[in-house]
Amino acid sequence: MPVTPLEILRIPVLSDNYVWLVHEPTSKATMVVDPAVAEPVLAAAAARGWTITDIWNTHWHPDHTGGNAAIKEATGCTITGPAAEFERIPTLDRQVKGGDVVRLGDRQAEVWDVPAHTAGHIAYHFAGDNAIFVGDTLFAMGCGRLFEGTAEQMYANMQRLATLDDATRVYCAHEYTLSNARFAITVEPENEALAARLKAVERARAEGEATVPTDIGAERATNPFLRAQSAAELARIRALKDAA
Repeated sequence: MPVTPLEILRIPVLSDNYVWLVHEPTSKATMVVDPAVAEPVLAAAAARGWTITDIWNTHWHPDHTGGNAAIKEATGCTITGPAAEFERIPTLDRQVKGGDVVRLGDRQAEVWDVPAHTAGHIAYHFAGDNAIFVGDTLFAMGCGRLFEGTAEQMYANMQRLATLDDATRVYCAHEYTLSNARFAITVEPENEALAARLKAVERARAEGEATVPTDIGAERATNPFLRAQSAAELARIRALKDAA
């Protein structure tokens, strides 16, 4: 019998954040990834008749955890997040690290350690659903800033992400795609796939359309950070992007 797909809703908040609301239809369990704020998330769940049972955090930054307390107060949900950042996320109920498995109803996701943007950053990979929630590690045609880690760590993250199937959907936390694409074409001006994607993104954003989730296949073809051949190359590109 075919498995009913996860229902994944994108909720735009703040200036460019996305919160992901994930509903497992068999058990009715509903999870929020990185709630920056509470009210739009609670409203979106209520509009669909969903009860939030879980929050999964990828890292400690306030624009990923700011809604934790209010959502927990309203729903009694369980909050899961990186063990290495427990002291910076006081609302956590469950601490997890790379290799752990977390469940959403009948589904399970493997926790990946992906440090670099923050020291304890994690991602959640639903292998059976071809989906990964990456927080601020991988963006469409970009990667997170190296606030608390190294280029070597981010390169290792990119290498691991590149092992995923092309069809794997990547749920990142920000609408950075247009600026990333405009930078990426300066790094790879002869990349025809990248040039075509830049035009498509420009059209989408001009019409107010979101550009994520992305997928590993698109990133493999157009993301200079995922395509970097060494940590040194990634560091060079990251420094250029930071100065842009």
